[in-house]
Amino acid sequence: MLSNRHVIIALLVAPLLSIGAWFAVGQLVGEQPHLAEAGRDYPLIAKSNCRYDSGRCALTNGNLELEIDVQARSSGWQLRLQASHPLEGAVVAIEEAGSTAEPRAMRPDESSPQRWVLNLPALPGEGARLQLVAAAGGSRYFADTGSDFLQRFRTPGP
Repeated sequence: MLSNRHVIIALLVAPLLSIGAWFAVGQLVGEQPHLAEAGRDYPLIAKSNCRYDSGRCALTNGNLELEIDVQARSSGWQLRLQASHPLEGAVVAIEEAGSTAEPRAMRPDESSPQRWVLNLPALPGEGARLQLVAAAGGSRYFADTGSDFLQRFRTPGP
């Protein structure tokens, strides 16, 4: 069977044709990326570092990327948000277990329109959820993620 040159050529060409067909079908019928439309809401996807004790949480949708971290201050904690593009506003709600969250507006940092901060009297407790809404380019982007990435900043209990 392998002495027939037609079979050998078919064995070499078939995988290349199947891979080419897979890409062609993806281009023809696959979902094409589109620009965000003003006035619409879009979800932000939490990256894996939001689920682990990384100290940072990255959120993304297309080319908009947001990164959340905290910094210790003498009067408490400061929640910081760094964006890949200038934001028009940002609101955060921290939902503790069994309580409703009160949204609080972040304020822009003087150093950059892409950095936003919010002063917190205390670090969110274990199991708290962070809910974020950020406005950029006339669109709103929202996320709901856990606070597991803040675990390294929490003091160990008795």
